[in-house]
Amino acid sequence: MEDTELQILLYGEDIGLLQPEIVYAGITLDRAISVENENYLFLYLTIDDQTKAGEFDIVLKEKNKVVKTLPYELKQREQGSKFVQGFDGSDVMYLITPDRFTNGNEANDYVKGMKEKPNRGFEGGRHGGDIEGLRKSLDYIWDMGFTAIWLNPVLENDMPEYSYHGYAATDFYKVDSRYGSNQEYVDFIAEAKEKGIKVIMDMILNHSGSEHWMVLDPPTKDWINFDGKFSGTSHRKHTIQDIHASEYDKKQFVDGWFVETMPDLNQRNPLFSDYLIMNTIWWIEYSGISGIRMDTYPYPDKDFMTLWTQRIMHEYPNFNIVGEEWIGNPAIVSYWQAGKKNHDGYVSYLPSLMDFPVQEALRDALITEEKNYGSGLILLYEMVAMDFLYPSPEDLVIFADNHDMDRFFTTVGGDVDLLKMALAYISTMRGTPQIYYGTELLMENDSAPGDHGVIRSDFPGGWDGDKVNGFTGLGLNDDQKEVQSFLRKMLNWRKGAEVIHTGKLMQFVPFGGIYAHFRYNEKGQKVFFLMNKMEKEQKVALARFSEMIKTATTATDVITGKKYDLTKASLTIDPKTALILTID
Repeated sequence: MEDTELQILLYGEDIGLLQPEIVYAGITLDRAISVENENYLFLYLTIDDQTKAGEFDIVLKEKNKVVKTLPYELKQREQGSKFVQGFDGSDVMYLITPDRFTNGNEANDYVKGMKEKPNRGFEGGRHGGDIEGLRKSLDYIWDMGFTAIWLNPVLENDMPEYSYHGYAATDFYKVDSRYGSNQEYVDFIAEAKEKGIKVIMDMILNHSGSEHWMVLDPPTKDWINFDGKFSGTSHRKHTIQDIHASEYDKKQFVDGWFVETMPDLNQRNPLFSDYLIMNTIWWIEYSGISGIRMDTYPYPDKDFMTLWTQRIMHEYPNFNIVGEEWIGNPAIVSYWQAGKKNHDGYVSYLPSLMDFPVQEALRDALITEEKNYGSGLILLYEMVAMDFLYPSPEDLVIFADNHDMDRFFTTVGGDVDLLKMALAYISTMRGTPQIYYGTELLMENDSAPGDHGVIRSDFPGGWDGDKVNGFTGLGLNDDQKEVQSFLRKMLNWRKGAEVIHTGKLMQFVPFGGIYAHFRYNEKGQKVFFLMNKMEKEQKVALARFSEMIKTATTATDVITGKKYDLTKASLTIDPKTALILTID
């Protein structure tokens, strides 16, 4: 590794009272740290560049007498693991909540000894989706045009209830047995890679589950914020950037807990900081993931987040990490991106962020009337015009919805045309698109707005006996078939559309319910995106786009194959339609 220091945590009854010894060529035991809880012992080793992989013993002594011998294996790195290629603008992410996608192995629905039992009849219960189901679905995912899978967390969540979402980890090194084993996870990632699909791991450094053994028996009094007692976060994210903010308000935001079952972790403790960094590196090396989505990015200690991202990107220069900063203000979101020169001197190494500002603008642009200059599509134009705030807007992840918000189909009132327009927009805009599972089947949550259990409903066909099957097409209605086919064709075209992956962006001020942008590159490749939000057919004058069209005479519709004559004065676009035209 680039950093030759390794932290090993030993946990066991009174283990902190013992004296460790390691004898192995190329390994130096630099220090052993005991803490106030005698059940912990932290070892720091230096691994020489020439050290060979192999097994060695950690010998623990009491008064020079050996009382424990713990075997440890130093593994050989996979060839090229340092240069693992992360996700980028050539990818489209398929976001999946694993418990709700498909049940490939019913034998692991119930795991003896785990606190929560399966209950598919309860929206907030465990439904049985697993890694085997994901593996069996890889052909469908690739056929739909997706090149990356972002999985909601798969680590063990051995909590009494509401454990299906995965955001209350009780073991940072173990896949939840109800999803499968660590090896099944590794094998799934390898098989996905063989098919051309990257896997992005959802991580949480801000909090764990209240049943985590480190919470039940913490190493130090400051391991959990607020002395291990619940104090809710204020969620006031502006306090991080506010030059007038009080220390009290900053602490309440950063150190406060989400809920009592998710204790807030103190990353300022250097032992914990090292533990979390080592854990991340281990997962990258062990599993072969191609990226990380970091949950609640601004909530942990921000200096730790700088250290964490710096270490990860130093070890893996081609890797990628996208952070969640859920706020609609690009001035706040851009603060966290690598390369940003911030007012307070804060330095970040985070390559990518979820583009919540454009998500909100896209939603509002499509559902508000074109009444005046400050409503409708102009909201979308003006938000993208704020890209100057970002060091690298092309590295953002753009999306219409995710696992934490109402389904976009519900947001637009069940309007198929508006949903297709949104999908076409994010598929051609700068950045990496992310689409939530089931969007292609018009999944919605009209019956329970805001209910996460309903938003994360089961994918049709993922369980034996489902009357509707999104994988095979059984029982799909005409609208579902139309959207699924539309998305499949568009995303498979996008796989080879270099100009969309890396091209520049030019957008035009919308008026009369018409929005347009171009993607273009130095090779002369151009894509013309045109959107008519109105309920009537419109003629769009082409003269205003002459700086992009130039001498081109024809364009071809990516979806229908229809040819358009660019030498004419105008182009006719159907009501509530988005066109993706390649300039011939």
